[in-house]
Amino acid sequence: MGEFDFIDRSNSNAEKHTLKQKLFGTQEVLPMWVADMDIATPACVLDAVRQRLDHPIIGYEIMPERAYRAQCDWVNRHHGWTMQREWLSYSPSVVASIGCAIRAFSDEGDEVIVQSPVYPPFYEMVRSNGRKLILNPLIQDEEGRYNFDLDDLQRKITPKTKLLLLCSPHNPVGCVWLREELLALGELCLKNGIVVISDEVHCDIVFPENTHVPLASISQAIRENTVTLIGPGKTFNMAGFSISTVAISSQKLRERYQEELQKVHYGDGAVLSHVAFEAAYTHGDTWHAGLINHLTANLELIDTWCKAHPIVRFTKPQGTYLAWLDCRALKMGDRELRDFFVKEAGLGLSAGLSFGKEGSGFMRLNFAVATEILHTALEQLSHALKRNGYG
Repeated sequence: MGEFDFIDRSNSNAEKHTLKQKLFGTQEVLPMWVADMDIATPACVLDAVRQRLDHPIIGYEIMPERAYRAQCDWVNRHHGWTMQREWLSYSPSVVASIGCAIRAFSDEGDEVIVQSPVYPPFYEMVRSNGRKLILNPLIQDEEGRYNFDLDDLQRKITPKTKLLLLCSPHNPVGCVWLREELLALGELCLKNGIVVISDEVHCDIVFPENTHVPLASISQAIRENTVTLIGPGKTFNMAGFSISTVAISSQKLRERYQEELQKVHYGDGAVLSHVAFEAAYTHGDTWHAGLINHLTANLELIDTWCKAHPIVRFTKPQGTYLAWLDCRALKMGDRELRDFFVKEAGLGLSAGLSFGKEGSGFMRLNFAVATEILHTALEQLSHALKRNGYG
C-alpha cells in the first residue's frame, strides 16, 4: 500500500465517522468535514511509538529537551524563523492554548478581535471566557482572495480591546498571508497595545509558490507582542496525540501566560505523545514533501472539476487542505444547501455558516484524502447537480 492510499476508518472510533448520524442525520455520507487527514501518520512516528512500547512502563514523563529542539530545528528549516527553546511550553491543543492566552492577557469584559469567517472555536473561546467578541470580517477581492480590512479594524478598536486572534494560514479560506499584510496588521496591533494570538497550526501545509511567514519573525517588536501556537497535529496527521506548543519570546507575556498555565495544570503531556512529536519533527521531512505533492495533485483535481462546473466557484487555497467552495450561485438557503450536499450528493462537509455569517453560501471540503476518494466525492456532487438541473 502506498503512503497516501485509501485507508478505511469506518470501523475505528474516528470522529468523522462516529458523529455522522448526529451531524448529518444519516450514516450514508462520505465524511469530509473534520480537519484531520484520511492519510496514514508517518511511519517514522509509528515506528518510534512502537519502539517506546518495548519498555513496559508508561508513566509520568516530562517533555524532553530534544523534542523541543527538534521543533525549533524544523521551524528554522522550513520557515526561516529561529525559535528559541526557552520560549516554548507544552499544550494539549491549540484551542486549549487560545483559552489559556485569553485569560492570561485580558480580563472579563475586555474585547477580543476575531476575523471572520474563521475556525468556530475562535468565537467559542472568546465567549466562554467572558470576553466581548469584536468581529473584523475579512474582505474578498474580485479574484476571490481574502484580505484584512485594517480600516474596519482601526474603527472598532477601543481602550477595552486587548487581543486579536489571527489564523495563519487561514482556516477555512486558505490564505497564506503575505509579509506586508502581516507587517501592517502587526504594527497596527502594536500601536494600539493589542496582543496577537497567532494560530499557525496549518503552517506546514502550504502549496508551491507560497511561503508561510511566522508573524513573530517579521520584527523584534512584533515578535515581543505575539503568542504563536504551533504543533504537529495537522502536518503529520497526529491530532490524536494531543500535543502542541506555545511560543512566547516576551518574558513579560511568558510569565503572565505561565501564571495562567499553573491554574489549568496541563502538566507535560503523555510519554507516547512526546515520542511521536520528536520523531515527526526529526525524521518527517521526506514524508512531508510527499504529502505536499499528494495534496497539490488533489487540489488540481478540485480546480479542474470547478472549472467544468462553474456554478460552484473556487479560489485555490494557498495553504491548508481545506477547499472553501462558493455555492452562492445555487441560490439556496444555508439549510437547503447543507441538505443538498447530504441528501443529494451524499457528502458530509462543514457548512460555511458555522464559520460565521460571512460563510453563508459556502461549504468547506477536506481534500486530505486518497485521490480515489476525492474522485468519488466530486463525481457524487456532479450527479447531484445534474439531477437538480444545474448542468
